Amino acid sequence: MLVHDTVGTGRSQAETDQIRLSLQARHDELTEEYQQAVQQSQVLRLVEVGDTAGDDQADSGTKTAERDTAQSLLRTILDRRAQYEHALARLAEGTYGFCEGCTAPIPVERLEIFPSATTCVTCKQTRERRAA
Repeated sequence: MLVHDTVGTGRSQAETDQIRLSLQARHDELTEEYQQAVQQSQVLRLVEVGDTAGDDQADSGTKTAERDTAQSLLRTILDRRAQYEHALARLAEGTYGFCEGCTAPIPVERLEIFPSATTCVTCKQTRERRAA
């Protein structure tokens, strides 16, 4: 369990340490995933630069799509990693586990599934409806 059942009453140091270790481990995994994706992107660019002779529009389009996909993957990983950095910062501040919208405790089940969550389900649904 990542969070104590009584989030509103505070956590023990052991619980905070367990949460920190879990968040840091996921952040480290995302950092490694990002580094691997950067290497793959660099290899893709090298192949692309060295293999342009005889390309037609379809070849150019395919290469552009592959490059866009690689860049999208990099942005997604960086965004996810930033979420974990934010969660670690909130943990250090003592605000981890509380909704940034209404300040109510975020349900334990939500934090166990999505440890970097910053909002309760109600606030998240409200934001999504406004965005639609």
